[in-house]
Amino acid sequence: MYEYQWYQWIIIFFCYCFFGWIFESTYVSLKQRRFVNRGFLRLPMLPLYGTGAVMMLFVSLPVKEHIIFVYVLGVVAATVLEYVTGWGMEKLFKMKYWDYSDKTFQINGYICLSSSIAWGFLTIALTKVIHKPVERLVLSMDPFWEIVFVVVFGTVFLADTIESTKAALDLGRALEAMSNMRMELEELQVQLTGLKSRLTEQTQQKLAMAQEETALHMDELRHAAAAKISEFKDSTVALIAESTARHAVEWKTELRAEVDEKLETIRESARALSEKIEKLQRHKKEMGEKISGFRRFYFRGILKGNRIAVPGKYGEALKELREELEK
Repeated sequence: MYEYQWYQWIIIFFCYCFFGWIFESTYVSLKQRRFVNRGFLRLPMLPLYGTGAVMMLFVSLPVKEHIIFVYVLGVVAATVLEYVTGWGMEKLFKMKYWDYSDKTFQINGYICLSSSIAWGFLTIALTKVIHKPVERLVLSMDPFWEIVFVVVFGTVFLADTIESTKAALDLGRALEAMSNMRMELEELQVQLTGLKSRLTEQTQQKLAMAQEETALHMDELRHAAAAKISEFKDSTVALIAESTARHAVEWKTELRAEVDEKLETIRESARALSEKIEKLQRHKKEMGEKISGFRRFYFRGILKGNRIAVPGKYGEALKELREELEK
């Protein structure tokens, strides 16, 4: 085991990456009744399985004669790897690539008891059965061709990993930006609705108040005019009537100007919010148009192969981005 050369370890890693992809894609495809190219990469490789297999072999083969130790070490090593990988990928890429939240005895959706138990049995199977033909294959190959294979395939694998990582990071940033814009748009819509409601309410209140106060003021003026009628002659009555009408018009004009000023302030705020909403919507559209065809290829692969619902605030943004990329 510990006599493997560095390039042989890499070949073993590639083998289990491929086996993991076959297992995961077959399982998910059967479950969803359609082909699903599972994984983070576009190559038919799942690095988590390759890393997990190498780690499990590394910790278990020295004690392979003691099956209990093999089981326990497999459970611990694989569970730690699964948690750290799941946590790290979600923090970096804003997505969960697997989710055990609906399982019993789980921790943050990254690991669960049933999965950990299965890892232990898989370690036993790997150590006792699965690895033997893989080991024979690797040891039977000519070292020269092993190195050639590692260099050529390793270059392709590394390029795909780098591009997939960039795409996943861009996807995470896009989800975060879209989610933030969505929240801001929703907040602005609420503010705009509130302003429109306030505009309507204040208009109605001011009109009602103006009508009441105008009627009251007119009544007062009429009473004053009636009182004056008993004291003055007909010519004086005409003068009072004219004065009464003039004062009423002046007062209504002042009240209307005050109402119009307040309403205009509210309208200005509503217009500013509407412009900001339109600007955000344009920016959102521009973001989708800037995604290149090559980047879309990787985005589609990540989203189609990993249809796990993203956590919390990014759910709606992910749904919207999926719809955009599938057009």
